[in-house]
Order: sequence, then C-alpha cells, then structure tokens
Amino acid sequence: MQALAFWKTVTMDIDNALERFLALLDGAGLRYCIIGGQGVNAYVEPLVSLDLDLVVAADQLDQLEALLPSTLTIRRFAHSLNVAIPGSDLRIQFQTDPRYFTFVARATRREVLGLTLPVASLGDLLRGKIWAAQDPERRRSKRQKDLADIARILEAYPALCTEVPDELLRRLV
Repeated sequence: MQALAFWKTVTMDIDNALERFLALLDGAGLRYCIIGGQGVNAYVEPLVSLDLDLVVAADQLDQLEALLPSTLTIRRFAHSLNVAIPGSDLRIQFQTDPRYFTFVARATRREVLGLTLPVASLGDLLRGKIWAAQDPERRRSKRQKDLADIARILEAYPALCTEVPDELLRRLV
C-alpha cells in the first residue's frame, strides 16, 4: 500500500482533507514546514502517527489564523494552534513557540506521507525534539515519544550524538 493511502486509512481521511488543507496553505503563499514526528519520518524509517506538526514563518502567523475556515475546529494553546478537520482523525498542530520560526528558512522539500512537502532540516528536527523532550510541562508519554524520535535519528545519523545533551542520551534505550 502506498504511504499516502495507508496514512489516509489510519487518519480516516476519506475526502482528501490533508491535500485540501495543504492546498489552502500553498494557495495563500504561506511559508511553512513539517516538523515533529512526520518530519523525522522524512529522514528515517517512518512510524505511523495521527499528528501533523508544522511551523509557519513568524511574519505569517496572523495570516494563517485569518486563513483558516470556520468549518475547522481551532484550539489555541500556549505554544500551538491545533486544527481539526471534520471527517478526518488527522490532528494538525502549528507550533507557535518562537524558537521554531527559523526552521522554515532552512527547510527543504522531502517525501512525507507520499507527498513532497517542505520539511525542517534534520538538525532543526533534532533540536526541536530535544526541546520537547526536556519540557517538563509536556505529558510524560509525549516526552517518551520525543526520546524515541531522538533515538530513531541517532540510529540513522550517529554523528549527531554530539548534539544531544548527556542527560537525554542516558535516558535513551
């Protein structure tokens, strides 16, 4: 089964919500990139997730919020804007923590979910996963997944071990 068809089955995306959402961003000329686990999937053996984490260029965050149609469910949190699309289990999360805004400028187009999309650089993805794994306000289960993503990156790119703090390296299985 193709990656996109598989992901659509998992997220129950029967009416191309993912493609329509990405077309909305592209049509508005927003500069964005994929981060999080799906971004990691672009560099290493992929894992399945219902989440699609993105970051938009800092100067376009207000434009993003104005662009989102009222048919979407939008929830604002301290460092994210979460979007749910009716008819899909896909969970879209825009990171609004300013540390992530520079990722967009270094993104390159890579294959994710069977689509060619702008993806944060490997170094930026690792940095974001380190920040997330060290965030005491994140749920423990989320921090464990962040550690697993760091481990996936380091298995494929062992030279990056020097970028990971010792306290996190000790926690990797």
